[in-house]
Amino acid sequence: MWPANQTLGGNFFLLGIFGQSPHPGFLSLFIFGLFLMAVFGNAVLILLIHVDSSLHTPMYFFINQLSFMDLTYISVTVPNMLVSYLTDRASISVTGCGTQMYFYLMLGGAEYCLLAAMAYDRHVAICRPLRYPVLMSRRVCLLLASCCWFVGSLDGFVLTSITMTFPFCRSREIHHFFCEVPAVLQLSCSDTTSYKIFMYLCCVLMLLIPVTVILGSYYSIILAIHRMTSAEGRKKAFTTCSSHMTVVSLFYGAAVYNYMLPSSSHTPGKDMAMSFFYTIIAPVLNPVIYSLRNRDVARALRKALKAGKLHTEA
Repeated sequence: MWPANQTLGGNFFLLGIFGQSPHPGFLSLFIFGLFLMAVFGNAVLILLIHVDSSLHTPMYFFINQLSFMDLTYISVTVPNMLVSYLTDRASISVTGCGTQMYFYLMLGGAEYCLLAAMAYDRHVAICRPLRYPVLMSRRVCLLLASCCWFVGSLDGFVLTSITMTFPFCRSREIHHFFCEVPAVLQLSCSDTTSYKIFMYLCCVLMLLIPVTVILGSYYSIILAIHRMTSAEGRKKAFTTCSSHMTVVSLFYGAAVYNYMLPSSSHTPGKDMAMSFFYTIIAPVLNPVIYSLRNRDVARALRKALKAGKLHTEA
C-alpha cells in the first residue's frame, strides 16, 4: 500500500505513555477501566436507541452514529496499546501503523461533520418545528450521515496516503501511544514543510465549515429560545443543546490544539496528554453526557431494566 516504506524491513516502535509513568501497572488498569466504560456506555446507548421506538427520531439517529464512532474510535488505539504493554512488544508494522492512522483520521473527520449535522438538527427542531418532519426526514438523515462518513474516509485516505509515502530514515521510535500524523512525521528525513502546510489547510477547512454550521445554528437557537414564553420549553431546549455543545467543546478544543497550533507550542508529553483526552476520555464522557442529561434516554433505560427484571422473574 505504501511502497516508499516497504524498504524499512522493520517496524515502528510506539514508546507510549507507560514508560513515562512511575506506576505503569496502575495506569494500564486505569486505561483498561476507561476502555470498558466507553464500550459499555456507548453499546448501551446504541442498544437503547435501536430497541426503544420512542428514540427513533433524527436526534437519536445522530446520537447513535456518534456512539458508534466513539466505540470504534477508542477501539482503534487502546487494545493495541494495552496488548503492547502486556506482551512487552511496542512494535507496530508499517501496514498496521498506516491502517491505525487511516481509521483514526476517518473517524475524527466523520465526527467533525456529524457534530455539525447534530447542530443543524437542533436548529430545525427548535427554529422550524412545523417543517421538522420534512427537513429532517429519514432520507435526509441518512444522506447527512453518509456525507459525514464519506468526508471522513476521504480525509483519512488522503492524509494517510501522503504521510506513509515519506521516507523514514531516522529513529523508528514514535513518541506516542498510536500512529498519529504529527508524531509519525517527526521520523521523516525529508522536508515535510509543504505537506504540513497542506495538512494545516485541510484541518482548517475540516474545522471551519462544521464550526460555521454549528455557530450559525446555535445563534438562531439562542434567538428562538429567547423568544419562547414557556419556561419548560426553554429548559428543555437548553438542556438538549447544552449536552451537544459540551461534546463539541471537548472534541473541537482538542483538535485545534493538535492540528492548528504552531509546532513551537507542542511537546511529546503535551501531545500525548491531549490525544489521551480526546481518544480515550471523550468516548467515555459522551454517553454519560447524553444519558444523564436526557430524560428520554433515562426513561428508555428504566423501561429496559424493568422489562429485563420482569423477564428474569418470569
